[in-house]
Amino acid sequence: MVPELFLITGVMASGKSTVGELLAGRLGRGVHLRGDVFRRMIVSGREEMSERPSSEALSQLHLRYRLAAQSARMYLDAGFSVVLQDNYYGRDLEYMLHLLEGCPVHLVVLCPSVGTVKKREAERGKTGYSGFSLEGLFESFMEETPRLGYWIDSSYLTPWETAEKILEHFGIAEEIEHD
Repeated sequence: MVPELFLITGVMASGKSTVGELLAGRLGRGVHLRGDVFRRMIVSGREEMSERPSSEALSQLHLRYRLAAQSARMYLDAGFSVVLQDNYYGRDLEYMLHLLEGCPVHLVVLCPSVGTVKKREAERGKTGYSGFSLEGLFESFMEETPRLGYWIDSSYLTPWETAEKILEHFGIAEEIEHD
């Protein structure tokens, strides 16, 4: 199987991590690369994102994107399929695609309803919306994110069903079954 690169974005609690893990597990030699891991590696001096981020927070965000893109390229070069997931909002999605130029990117945007995101956020063990209003972030994500790639409303899908729909959309499900 030829290595694939899936770039998954969506608002916090849209299912990126869960779907990304399931998807990577279906890709033979699959890597699930969580962009947020690069943020968490900054032990001191980290600037968190907020509705009005500092220039340093934006600088660290773009560093995280560059590190993730380089890592994805290295895994691809080594013959691994990669599922890279993070929060790429608005023009940052185009920036990330620019960093991955020349790679065979399958862009997926998870966009469950705001009500579904609220429910998922309440059920999970971490809080992603400190410093953000869920409704405000959801609204700006939907308005400012370019309509590129495969947008999927996963409100009424299980993570497994979402991963399956993604593979089907890109014509990869059949390849996996035949390998």
